[in-house]
Amino acid sequence: MFIEIAAVGATAGISAAVSHLITKNQERSKHDIYEANAKAKAKVIEHEATLLLKDAKYQLKEKEVELKEHYDRELLKLKEEFSRKRSRLDKEKNAIEQRLQDAQDEKSTTQKEAKRMKALTSELEELKKRYGQKLQECIDTLQRHTSLTQNEIEETLRNRVEENYKGEIAKMVRKYEKKAMEDAKKNANFILAQATSRYAGEFAAERLINVVNLPSDELKGRIIGKEGRNIKTLEMLLGVDIIIDDTPGVVILSSFNLYRRAVATKTLQDLLEDGRIQPARIEEIHKKVQREFEEKIYQEGEEIILDLGIGSMHKELIKLIGKLKYRASYGQNALGHSLEVAHLAGIMAAEMGGDEKRAKRAGLLHDIGKALTHDYEGTHVDLGADVCRRYGEDEIVINAIYAHHGYKEATSIESFAVCSADALSAARPGARREVLESFLKRVKEIENIALSKEGVVQSYAIDGGRELRVFANAIAVNDDEAAMLARDISNDIEESVQYPGEIKVTVIRETRAVDYAK
Repeated sequence: MFIEIAAVGATAGISAAVSHLITKNQERSKHDIYEANAKAKAKVIEHEATLLLKDAKYQLKEKEVELKEHYDRELLKLKEEFSRKRSRLDKEKNAIEQRLQDAQDEKSTTQKEAKRMKALTSELEELKKRYGQKLQECIDTLQRHTSLTQNEIEETLRNRVEENYKGEIAKMVRKYEKKAMEDAKKNANFILAQATSRYAGEFAAERLINVVNLPSDELKGRIIGKEGRNIKTLEMLLGVDIIIDDTPGVVILSSFNLYRRAVATKTLQDLLEDGRIQPARIEEIHKKVQREFEEKIYQEGEEIILDLGIGSMHKELIKLIGKLKYRASYGQNALGHSLEVAHLAGIMAAEMGGDEKRAKRAGLLHDIGKALTHDYEGTHVDLGADVCRRYGEDEIVINAIYAHHGYKEATSIESFAVCSADALSAARPGARREVLESFLKRVKEIENIALSKEGVVQSYAIDGGRELRVFANAIAVNDDEAAMLARDISNDIEESVQYPGEIKVTVIRETRAVDYAK
């Protein structure tokens, strides 16, 4: 029994030992595997680290190259900028030195001129003194040998000197006047050519009547109404003459007031579309059309100011600008004329170194008073200046309003530009029409001014009164005096005749020698 137990125990011990050996061998094998894996991973990590180090070194080298290139570029820019600034400073230094030299030269020249002028002044004073002495000697001699007083002698001598040098004075005046006119004409023509070539406005003739077409002649009776009630109401409310005659399919509205005529036309057209033509409905339609026209006038005024680009403006002035569309002067639409003047004045002011926007504003507002003349007493100039002053317009604008009709002298480039543009717009062919009687009266007045001058034989107004041909006596008037005569006639016309644009005065003298062979 004991032996069996011992055998079992030995067997168990052997088994345990074997198991222990097997387990130990297995653990050693795993350890070897782990160690091999760790060594492999270490080699991979070491390889990756080597690659990263090489890559970092490469990137660092690239960065160094890039920084060096950037440094070189910036250094080159700084050198170029330094060279430019140094060159500019050298030029400025040379310019300053040149200006200093010029100033010194000018100072030296001025000093020389001052000395020369002083010497000339002294010489002139000496000549005046000698002249006075000689004149007094002449007067004393004449007093001793004649019975004339000193005043009479002085007057005689003065007249004699004036007579002797009259031709020379006229020649000098003609010479300098010709030169001034050539220079002024050249500059003026350039400015006008620039203005007219850069602006082209629309032109439409104004009429005194509007025609409303009718679908049928039966509507004429409805417009007249029972016992004429409808037509009486229309004429009373609209302020126009309604002409219904035998002309088929039309009704004529006549009035000198463009605004009332436009309102009347729209009212009658709306009534015809509505079909209910009676006094109550006429009043209702008329009020509606008036409201529409007030809104339309304001919108048109705003659009004009926006198109011209002249800044903000008071609402009342905007309304008046829109209302100018329904005003006319000599058949020329007031708004069209004002826009034409605004554009031309702006171009002229810009050419002459003035403020273009301010000139446009003054040109647009120069006839603003015409929108008020039907409602208030006074000239359009005074009304326009008052309303512009009330709503805070610039003094240049107000001066242009006064100056364009000669109420005041122009005080700025912008005012002169407006005056010129106004004359240009009014004087162009087809811009205006005049009543025949006033035209004939003006032409006759111009001719009579020329005929009143000494030495004038005949005068003729041609080219619609825009040119005056004056025929002078060739014996009584020489070439130099002809220039003086033309100037005198022009001045008299400016002072006594109202006319649009300008009038050219041409003085003609001619000498003829006639003989006959027998």
